[in-house]
Amino acid sequence: MPLSSRSYLRSFVDSAPIIGVLLAALALGGCSAVRLGYNSGPTLVYWWLDSYFDFDGEQTLRMRNDLQAVHDWHRKSEVPLLAQMLKDLQGMAPKPVTTEQVCAIVIELQTRLHVTLDRVTPTIGAIAPGLQSAQLEHISQEFERRNSKWRKEWIDGTPAERSERRVKQIVERVESFYGTLEPAQLTVVRAHIASSSFDGSRQLREMQRRHQDALQTLRKIRSGDITPDRAGAEIRGLLERTLKAPAPAYRRYMDQLTTESCTALASLHNSSTPAQRTRLAQALKGYEEDARVLAAQQPGDD
Repeated sequence: MPLSSRSYLRSFVDSAPIIGVLLAALALGGCSAVRLGYNSGPTLVYWWLDSYFDFDGEQTLRMRNDLQAVHDWHRKSEVPLLAQMLKDLQGMAPKPVTTEQVCAIVIELQTRLHVTLDRVTPTIGAIAPGLQSAQLEHISQEFERRNSKWRKEWIDGTPAERSERRVKQIVERVESFYGTLEPAQLTVVRAHIASSSFDGSRQLREMQRRHQDALQTLRKIRSGDITPDRAGAEIRGLLERTLKAPAPAYRRYMDQLTTESCTALASLHNSSTPAQRTRLAQALKGYEEDARVLAAQQPGDD
């Protein structure tokens, strides 16, 4: 039973901390086209980072080379772990699951993501001292663009409109694994949204805190005579504060959202039909096979 927070790559709405994490991990597989997407990973991640930093020529060269090195490490060290997890999930697919089992999957995926992100921190630490004022302004503008998008999707509009958007998001993700949901299963999704602790304004405030923290950290690195090791430590601290909010109340809030989503997913899976579980197992097997193919590839085989 799969579920999957780009909450860690990107703050996902409460309807999907689980789904988002697992789907991000499963972006590895499914078909040859998605394998190509994984093999293009360094380029795609570079473009994403460049949308924030607007790298110059020297920064671009460093970032591209380091991202390729991280990608090679990820293929060798992390993709086999994902393949084994997908195999284990296939064994769970025909059986009932508990909230605790679902949340254990989420925690493991978050841990693997943390390990991968940590590999990139030395590169950001090396680039940060050379950032120009215009680049910091570019980062600030990109943060505000994301804040505006969040407001539009999860704060503006009527409660009914926001709820429907969240229902649609969950249903699309779940149906990509199970196939069309039954009416009773749609009721489970709607009940989850209706009782959810999700607070779009609260999450926006945390996003804004993270953004200010990032800008302050980059300015601190840029303004002083700082060693690469110290810069890397500053970036690593920023990563920790991003993945684990300093405020205990906000951490409790996110834990509550995750538990609610784990419970909803367990309920959805336990209400699934034999045909839906068979489809789930087949999808997971396809992802596992793709992950193993990717893990076996050597640099240059893309």
